[in-house]
Amino acid sequence: MKALYNPARYSNKLMLAPMVRMGGLPFRLLNLRHGADLVYSEEIIDLKLSNCQRIENKYLNTIDYVSLKDFSVVFRTCQEEKEKLVLQIGTANGNNAIAAVKPMEDDLGSVDVNMGCPKHFSTAGGMGSELLKDPEKVETILTALANTITIPLTCKIRLLEPEEKTLAFVKMCQSTGISAIGVHMRYVRDKPNDPAHWEKLKAVVDSLEIPVIANGDIYTPEDITKIKELSGCSSAMLARGAVHNPQLYEGLDSDDINMEEIAREFLRLCLETGNHFGNTKYVMLYLIKKDKYMLKHYFNR
Repeated sequence: MKALYNPARYSNKLMLAPMVRMGGLPFRLLNLRHGADLVYSEEIIDLKLSNCQRIENKYLNTIDYVSLKDFSVVFRTCQEEKEKLVLQIGTANGNNAIAAVKPMEDDLGSVDVNMGCPKHFSTAGGMGSELLKDPEKVETILTALANTITIPLTCKIRLLEPEEKTLAFVKMCQSTGISAIGVHMRYVRDKPNDPAHWEKLKAVVDSLEIPVIANGDIYTPEDITKIKELSGCSSAMLARGAVHNPQLYEGLDSDDINMEEIAREFLRLCLETGNHFGNTKYVMLYLIKKDKYMLKHYFNR
C-alpha cells in the first residue's frame, strides 16, 4: 500500500499550524468551528505514540492514546475532527515512524513529519530541524512512510541557506510521494520575533508541483491575501495569528472579534474534552494577551 496522494486536500486551504502545548484537542476544535480547513496536532514523538494503547473513552466520546508507561494521555482526538486532522510526528527513523502511525490510521485524516522545530527537545534526538542537515535520512523516512501508510503524507520545513539548498531539499521531498509541503519562512537561526522571509517563498512554489503551505507572520486577512499574491502559494498555515484571533479563518480582523466569548468557548471545549488544567491555563493566557511582535506587526502594516 502507498500513502494516498491527495494534493487537493491542501490546495486553497487555511490551516491551524502545529504548535507545542497549543495544539491539543480543545484548541483544534475551536479553530475547526471557526472555519479552519485542516488542523495540525502539536508534534508528538514517534516512540511515545508506539508505546500507547488505543482506548475508546465512552465518557468523553474521544479516542485516547494512553501511555503504557505512566498511563497519561499522549494524544486525544474525536470523530468531529477526524477528516480534517493532521497528526504531526517527530521522528528520526522510518521504522519508528511507521510503528507509531500505522496503527493510528483509522483515527487520522493525514500525517505530517516535523522538520522545522529548532527546540532542544526535538533536535536532541535528531528530529525537527536537525533533519534539514541530512537529506538522505529525510528521503528514507518519507519514502518508508509513503510506501506503508494509506493516508496522505506531508512534511513541514524551515528555509535553508543558500537558497539552492532549500530548492534541492523540497524537490527531494516531493519525489518521495508527499501530497504537500509546509514552509516556515524562517531559518533555523531565526528567533520567533525575527521577521519571516516572505520574499523567499516564491522560488519554492515555482520549483514544485505539489501545494506549498506558507507559515510565518500571518496575522490578518490582508496577510493571507498578500502572501498568496507575493509567492503564488496554495495555502496558508496560521500559528500565532490563530492564537490571538481564532476567527481569522472567517475573514475577521482581531479588532472585530469578541475574545471574551472566544475564551469562554475554549473553556467549554476544555471541559467537554477533559483537558488537563495546566494546559487549559497555558492556552488561556495566550488567548487573552497579544504577542509583542504581533503588535509591532500591526503598527507597521
